Amino acid sequence: MIENLTVIGPGLIGGSLIRALKENNGVKNVTACSRNMNNLDKALKLGVIDTAIADTATAVREADIVVIATPVGAILEVFKTIKDQLKPQAVVTDVGSVKMSLIRELQAEYGDVPQFFVPAHPVAGTEKSGVEASFASLFADRKVILTPTANTDPDSLKRVRDMWEMTGAKVIEMDGEWHDIILSATSHLPHVLAYALVTQLSSMQESEDIFTLAAGGFRDFSRIASSDATMWRDICLSNTDKIREMLKSYQLQLAKMDKMLKEQDSEGLYKVFANAKKVRDAHFE
Repeated sequence: MIENLTVIGPGLIGGSLIRALKENNGVKNVTACSRNMNNLDKALKLGVIDTAIADTATAVREADIVVIATPVGAILEVFKTIKDQLKPQAVVTDVGSVKMSLIRELQAEYGDVPQFFVPAHPVAGTEKSGVEASFASLFADRKVILTPTANTDPDSLKRVRDMWEMTGAKVIEMDGEWHDIILSATSHLPHVLAYALVTQLSSMQESEDIFTLAAGGFRDFSRIASSDATMWRDICLSNTDKIREMLKSYQLQLAKMDKMLKEQDSEGLYKVFANAKKVRDAHFE
């Protein structure tokens, strides 16, 4: 059991982590810190956290594990604030969707990634945000990716692994670079496409009818465009090169389909659709 846990930024992910740990008797005391006092008040009223502290440095001083659950663009500054406030043997981890930008920033700032820091990414979430959207089963049977560096302390790594396994998550480890490539394709690109499609349709003269008459397919595809704008801005700016590579590849695929449509290539379209269905059905229920 974790004696003292501090979560910086108790929103959907941080709040769900706390709920899951409490439900599984994995934590005794939870302190939270946030720039948004309204969010802390909500977390207290909901019983998600035990203590709310506005000052980040103060919030981490008694922590055994610190989870930085802020948008990616804020993690480094948070890390700088707390680094010299931690008690011996404390472990710090994050929940960011991009790993290498932070790893490189830490290497540039400190010469290497501090031993007590374990980069992590729970591959789970919804389009909702805020602690009020958190729930204990968010990570059940979902993957959490740890991307330790050569300098990561093995005991710190184990403690973070144990924490996530208590939530019911399936914990795996991989190289940070490979993580960013995979996530650029499976998460970051789909979000960019959803935001782009909603923006395109909303700019059309017929937009009111388009959204009024939108069917289930559009609702399903566009759902992730309801995700937190700050979070996704930071993700895109932190993994820009890999997302752009995926966009270029996608644009090539769109060009091929445009050509098939122009040429009324029935067989070509059928093959694309049938193969996509086969691949999708083979990997997802």
